[in-house]
Amino acid sequence: MLTINNLFAGYGKVQVLHGVTIEVPKGKVVTLIGSNGAGKTTTMRAVSGMIAPTAGEITLHGKRIDGLESYHIAKLGLAHSPEGRRVFATMTVTDNLTLGAFPRLTGSRPRGDVAGDLERALELFPRLKERRMQLAGTLSGGEQQMLAMARAIMLNPEVVLLDEPSMGLAPILVEEVFRIIARLKSEGVTMLLVEQFAAAALKVADYGYVLENGRISVHGPAEKLRDDPAVKAAYLGGGH
Repeated sequence: MLTINNLFAGYGKVQVLHGVTIEVPKGKVVTLIGSNGAGKTTTMRAVSGMIAPTAGEITLHGKRIDGLESYHIAKLGLAHSPEGRRVFATMTVTDNLTLGAFPRLTGSRPRGDVAGDLERALELFPRLKERRMQLAGTLSGGEQQMLAMARAIMLNPEVVLLDEPSMGLAPILVEEVFRIIARLKSEGVTMLLVEQFAAAALKVADYGYVLENGRISVHGPAEKLRDDPAVKAAYLGGGH
C-alpha cells in the first residue's frame, strides 16, 4: 500500500533522515516510535509532500509520490493529520470537515457519499457533533485534535498519517483518541501512526519501527517490540 524505501530528507543543509525504509500494508496500522528529534515528523512530512526528499522512493499503490506537491498526493488518496492540529480556526467544525473532502467535491477523487461520510465522522467523534457549528479556533486542544483526525478521514483516503495525535492532551482524551484509532483499524483503515506514548501505539498497531537519529534501529510485529528489553527500557517505561 505505502512503501518508503531508503528515504533521505531534511531541512536545508541539515540531513534528518538517513535511509529510512518502512512498509505499511493495506488495512494495517504501523507505528513509528522514537525519541524527540529522531525524525518521526520529518518522515511524515516527506511522505505527504510537505518537504521534498533528497533521495529514496515513496510509493502509494505502486505509484511514486516522492517529490509531488501535497495536493497531488492527497488526490491520490493519502491524508495527513499533522502534528499541532492546524485546523482552520475561523471556520466552523462542519466547514473544516467539508474541506477534508475537497478533492472529492472537485472530482479529483471519487466523490462517494460526502454527506453520509460527514455524518459518520460526527458520530465517530461525538464531541464534534455537539459543536458542529462552532468555530474551530474556539475548541479545546483535544477537540481540535479530533477535528484534525476527522478532517483527514473525510478524504476517504487509502492511507492516513497520524502525527502525534495525543500530544498535549489530558489522559482521558488520550484514551478517547486511541479508542477512535482502534475503531478505524477495525474498519480496515490503513494508518501510519507517530506517537509519543509508545506503549499505547504498540498496543493498537500491527507492526512497529523504532527510529533513532534518523535511522531505523529495530522493527517487527508490535507484540514482539512490546516484549523487546531494549525497546522497553528506552520507550515503554512511562507509556500507557
